[in-house]
Amino acid sequence: MAAIAHPSGPILRASFSARWLLASLFALALLAGGYAFVLAQVSGERGIAPTASSADIEVRGIEVDVRGDNANDARSKGWREAAKKAWQKAGGPAVSDAQLAGFVAAIVIQRERVGPKRYVATLGVSFDRQRAGRLLGGERAGRSSAPMLLVPVMVSGGTYTAFEVRNPWQRAWAEFNPGTSRVDYVRPTGAGGDSLLFNFGQAGRRSRAWWRLALDQYGAADVLVPIAKLDHAFPGGPITGSFTARYGPDNVVLESFTLKADGPGQLPAMLSEAVDRIDRAYEQALVDGKLQPDPTLRNGGSSQVDPAIARLIEIGRAIQARDRAQRDAASAASNTEQTPQATTQTPDTAAETVRSFTVQFATPDPMTFDASLSSVRQVPGVRGVAVTSTAMGGTSVMRVSFAGEISVLASQLRSRGFAVNEGANALAISR
Repeated sequence: MAAIAHPSGPILRASFSARWLLASLFALALLAGGYAFVLAQVSGERGIAPTASSADIEVRGIEVDVRGDNANDARSKGWREAAKKAWQKAGGPAVSDAQLAGFVAAIVIQRERVGPKRYVATLGVSFDRQRAGRLLGGERAGRSSAPMLLVPVMVSGGTYTAFEVRNPWQRAWAEFNPGTSRVDYVRPTGAGGDSLLFNFGQAGRRSRAWWRLALDQYGAADVLVPIAKLDHAFPGGPITGSFTARYGPDNVVLESFTLKADGPGQLPAMLSEAVDRIDRAYEQALVDGKLQPDPTLRNGGSSQVDPAIARLIEIGRAIQARDRAQRDAASAASNTEQTPQATTQTPDTAAETVRSFTVQFATPDPMTFDASLSSVRQVPGVRGVAVTSTAMGGTSVMRVSFAGEISVLASQLRSRGFAVNEGANALAISR
């Protein structure tokens, strides 16, 4: 007899295949969406590269309005006129046009409008210091500050932004020429991961461990956070800017001031003036001894204890040592009375063996990161801790130098509340 296939079999298999295909497509869509979301966090027009960083003498805000035979002729005349005005503004003596042309190192275009025979612009002129410095007077101020990471923050409409999007405050610092400043600025461009690493929330972080890792990536010793708060009276109307010069992980305020602009057209000039004033505030703080790198960010990542607390710790240790010596003396006297024979103590000649182990630790947030590092450093026998990989919201990795076996280290960590998994010369810990 011929076998009869059940009619529901193929239908069920087709239905299962369709559901599997839909689930797979949905999972792929989620992965693609997640990738696009992460990519969106670092893509787009975010970065503004610094346009000037030299020791040249720069004069900005020179306005020209000239006419010529054509657009190129008008621009050339405008640049020559800007050089003359900038030379006079810098206090230079009378020189010939040929000499002045030899002093000009660059023309910086702030704003310009070019017509068929007319050129209207606001320009900046940079004079070569080696050739023009002796005539303009003064030598370049020597840099004496440690490298300082610059994170400008703008507040407008209740929104705090640093490098997340391009903004006028970020552009003003990118156009600032720090070559003659005594402050050694380290200016991120804002491109790539800068927008994730340095936003307003991160700028207000107090974690020394986090700041040490972030500053090490840029070769900086401390952080400067100049804040500009812009209040618009109405769209297209006057703008009031409140500026604050802050520095350090604790956001120490050095100076605050207010400037006003008649409208959006005058905003770049106001921000440029604010940058100059904040730079002078940082320079003055450096002269006064206030702008010094935070000691908790130095010494290879080890925190410096307050001198008063260190003195108390020293006194406590001295008291403990005295009490221990008194107990040992009393015990020795008691043993001598009970046993008249002289005893010979054999010193422990076993050499201390320090081994290096890899420790993975869960770091869902910066507080857990700091707490885990602190707990591991306090384990008896630990000689050193070095972070080799940091992953906030994931698993970070440290290298631990320990005087003993890995099983002893694991036992010590368990006694401190960690869940420990042992591997080949490595541990994984979490709370």
